[in-house]
Amino acid sequence: MDPAQAHGPVSRPVSDQGHDDSVLPFAVEPLDVRGRVVRLGASVDHILSQHNYPAPVARLVGEAAALTVLLGSSLKLKGGFQLQTRSDGPIDMLVVDFDAPDRLRAFARYDAERLEAVARNGELPGELLGKGHLAFTIDQGNEMSRYQGVVALQGQGLEEAAHQYFRQSEQIPTRVRLAVAESVTGTGRNWRAGGVMLQFLPSSPERQRQADLDPGDAPRGILLETPAEDDAWTEAKMLAATIEDHELVDPTLSSERLLYRLFHERGVKVFTPQGVQDACRCSRDRIANMLRRFTAEERRDMIGDNGKIGVTCEFCSTYREFEPEELGEQG
Repeated sequence: MDPAQAHGPVSRPVSDQGHDDSVLPFAVEPLDVRGRVVRLGASVDHILSQHNYPAPVARLVGEAAALTVLLGSSLKLKGGFQLQTRSDGPIDMLVVDFDAPDRLRAFARYDAERLEAVARNGELPGELLGKGHLAFTIDQGNEMSRYQGVVALQGQGLEEAAHQYFRQSEQIPTRVRLAVAESVTGTGRNWRAGGVMLQFLPSSPERQRQADLDPGDAPRGILLETPAEDDAWTEAKMLAATIEDHELVDPTLSSERLLYRLFHERGVKVFTPQGVQDACRCSRDRIANMLRRFTAEERRDMIGDNGKIGVTCEFCSTYREFEPEELGEQG
């Protein structure tokens, strides 16, 4: 896909073979841009269908899943990335976990009555979340400290919240596009999600300079410095802005073909794609250990009419029952 260069990679035809549930890293070297394209098919459909979410909730969870994979897939062999929102909207909590290199799970908590009221008025993603915060947490294992970045939610959607995160935390010029759709075929209805992320990574830090966030307390009449945006990044953003939602979720349009449409004049290099699967980390042993951390009195209050303690995983909806004796209770 990229122009042949002496001692460089060899060009080849664009592949039109689409790959669902995968992340394709890429680079546009003339623009000093790197990025990733994610396509989610069966994985996100299974996550959404096992909860039977209303369509507005499913779309937002799908967007969050695509965004989490775009960000979390930068982790190498181990570690985890979590996206979590806590807010006052009809969808008051979203949690998406990505465990490197390829495991994804997600769930949302929502108020059905408030959701219906907002939907009647033609909901926007920002209205579904309301005001609160969005947290990105990176955990690279026991030997590394955890890192968390927090963005205020003030009615904006996940795309804009991601842009704010990179401006204030990473200070890397970044552009994100997300899309979710429910496809209808002869075999039924299926959810799909997709996304693309571009980052401007020139060798000179000066070329990365962006306008500072408004501190909110500058004296009246003082103009904040606004550095000129690099021409290469301006071009990359303009090209990314031409991406339409259907291009990110169309199963007949491969990720390579999409990238070629965007960057064929500059040349684009692709790297080895990474698969993604929906997989919950819950297990009977994990839940039993969690229950043992409660006091004996608290566990006795959990015992149901059948004499057992029942637990449903919020992520995968798997229901498990435990005999009190398994957890150290005495009859």
